[in-house]
Amino acid sequence: MTAEAPPAPALPYGRLIPVTVHFDDLDALGLLHNARYPLMAERAWAELWHAHGIRFDGDWAAAGDACNAVKELRITYEAPVTSPGAYAVHLWLERLGTTGLTYGFRFCSADGTVTYAHGTRVLVRLDAGTLRPAAWSEDFRTAGRELLRPAD
Repeated sequence: MTAEAPPAPALPYGRLIPVTVHFDDLDALGLLHNARYPLMAERAWAELWHAHGIRFDGDWAAAGDACNAVKELRITYEAPVTSPGAYAVHLWLERLGTTGLTYGFRFCSADGTVTYAHGTRVLVRLDAGTLRPAAWSEDFRTAGRELLRPAD
């Protein structure tokens, strides 16, 4: 008999994506290395977008909305992660523009109750041929609207 994973907690916005911290993600002090937090957020976003059929398979000409670049990354560390195990990344969109977006993330406990780090990242959708800003597809925008954080 296998145990089922507990249901994800209800969030007022965004999605909670499970991630795993491995022993080799820790630094010499036994803390999750600072560079791993944005990496975990990136992997969580990749998983979320893959579920919507948006992925990069090595062909830039066919990458579509997966052809994008980071313009800005901001992160604040709130508490150290001191052990390997199950955690989560809470993801949402702060802004969805024509060619860019700002997403928010929280690296948190698996149930979403403890925040270890939080931040934002600005992405710009690029045309694969020119590397100039290009508009997100309507399919991407539809999926993105589901992730928008409500205005305060």
